[in-house]
Amino acid sequence: MIFMGILGPGFITSTADNDAGGIATYAIAGSQEGYSLLWVLLLITFSLGIIQEMSSRMGIVTGQGLAGLIREKFGVRWTFLAMLLMLFANICAIISNFSGIAASMEIFGVSRYISLPLFFVIILWLLIKGTYRIVEKVFLLSSLFYFSYVISGFMAKPELSKIAHGFIPSFKTDTGYLVLVIALIGTTITPWMQFYLQSSIVEKRIKLDHIRYSSAEVYIGAFFTDFISFFIIIATAATLFNNGIRIDTAEHAALALKPLVGTYCSLLFAIGLLNASLLAATILPVSTSYAICEAFGWESGINKKVKEAPIFFSIFIFTTALGAGVVLLPKLNLMKVMLLSQTVNGILLPVILIFMLLIINDKKIMGEYCNSLTRNIITYLTAAGLIILTVFLLFFSMKDLL
Repeated sequence: MIFMGILGPGFITSTADNDAGGIATYAIAGSQEGYSLLWVLLLITFSLGIIQEMSSRMGIVTGQGLAGLIREKFGVRWTFLAMLLMLFANICAIISNFSGIAASMEIFGVSRYISLPLFFVIILWLLIKGTYRIVEKVFLLSSLFYFSYVISGFMAKPELSKIAHGFIPSFKTDTGYLVLVIALIGTTITPWMQFYLQSSIVEKRIKLDHIRYSSAEVYIGAFFTDFISFFIIIATAATLFNNGIRIDTAEHAALALKPLVGTYCSLLFAIGLLNASLLAATILPVSTSYAICEAFGWESGINKKVKEAPIFFSIFIFTTALGAGVVLLPKLNLMKVMLLSQTVNGILLPVILIFMLLIINDKKIMGEYCNSLTRNIITYLTAAGLIILTVFLLFFSMKDLL
């Protein structure tokens, strides 16, 4: 019963990370490399769980969001820089998720000029009129729709021997493969997740006595999100890769599945894309509002009324409207928007991880709940690896943009 009361922040945060950009990345990985990148996904799952558990623990112990702790320990200048980068990256990601909503609805024959205004109003109504408990329940219900990818994976009839072989580490030196590996990591572990998770932990007021339940929930969330990612790769590897079909977006994957494994599999993939895009298009603006308000000491929270937290809701409305509005512009290259978002996330993530490591090892802040030596070693190695990969990501991303 205690665990069911705790369930929410970690599970929702990890699940929402499988957004339009994430689904596109996993689908491209499956269509271009088959099952060969499953071993990378397995390693990412462990890193995601460790990093998310740190966010959860800091939120419970300090009762503060990550942005507030960064300002408290490192000052306004560093906080402002982190918030500026995060805002830019989040806006790009919000745009890509509204493009996912538009693309998935167009598969069902609904114009984006109808679907985007409709979902924009629904999102605003949910966040402005709802309480944290109601919003959390809606998000948890939405998470169940991710099982459409599991069904799609089974419908694709993959070969078990090839799946098993995909967990054996292998590597290529060509640029495309390297960028894809970096993209897999960058789309699975993102800066906004740390801000949203810690803020939602604080707003839910999880007690210190329940910290182990919160940690378990975070690890389950990390496993679940990559369990879904696993089936996205399998569905596209067993169909698109085996037939030599290359795709550039998640909606292309949904459409390409239709002649190979039937209309139902294609529609399930499209339903999954719509659900994922809608969930992320709601959570990302909330995460942005949380982080910026906490960083500068403004009132924040879904439980607050608009007049009690005007800046929080203003940021939410602005970023949501901007994301939906940009997608309505003609001839917008959404792939470049997504690429730019991943590049900024790649730059920001190691910085956020270093902030987190320095905070969580400060005994004045965390007391007896500082990281253990083993956890520090694992986390520092993860951060170092991400920094190295970020350098590659920046190099290749800028190369493609120029």
